[in-house]
Amino acid sequence: MQVRSEAPSSRTRVRRHPERAAYEHGAIAAILDEALLAHLGLVQDGLPVVIPTMYVRDDDRLYIHGSKAARWVQLLTGGADVCLSVTLLDGLVLARSAFRHSMNYRSVVIYGRPKLIEDHDEQLRACALLVEHVVPGRAREARAPNQKELEATAIFSLSIVESSAKSRAGGPLDVEEDADIPTWAGVIPATLVFGSPIADALAQPKAEPSAEVAAYRRGGAREPS
Repeated sequence: MQVRSEAPSSRTRVRRHPERAAYEHGAIAAILDEALLAHLGLVQDGLPVVIPTMYVRDDDRLYIHGSKAARWVQLLTGGADVCLSVTLLDGLVLARSAFRHSMNYRSVVIYGRPKLIEDHDEQLRACALLVEHVVPGRAREARAPNQKELEATAIFSLSIVESSAKSRAGGPLDVEEDADIPTWAGVIPATLVFGSPIADALAQPKAEPSAEVAAYRRGGAREPS
């Protein structure tokens, strides 16, 4: 296992509101484990490209995957550097002035060069972890990828060594002279809510959603401080 440095690099050091930054493995891992969607930034044909993708954290690295036919996957296979970001929205911050409006959030930024996974057993393990990250217990229920599916998929490992977290919590930071403005100010908490499962048209009569699926939920907004 690669030993993770908790010192920021020149790319990950948070300069705007440095008091909101965290570089410890635990703080970064907690955000990555709660979130579901990442945005992967890279340069394609001299232009910036940002791709939304699912991922899973495995200790000090992330697994990400995509179709081998995708242009961005081909770039990663060729050794492209990337910037990956993950964000959790915790609330809308409404201030008395337009300038002071903000959002409460938790975010992670990771820089690195993804490594293509070629070992068959590790590919299968990564696929199972990806499914488990979305819905715990699902890998036991779903069929594992067959050889044809694995051959059509590229799985990459991205080290989270060069990374940082940044967050905001609490209410609006109005200036003193705005305190008497008769406008409501505060926080509207934000939570990602999932509805009841809906079976597809091919569902077997005796097939019932597992307890994890039936009562699925994900994280939740932090209370304003």
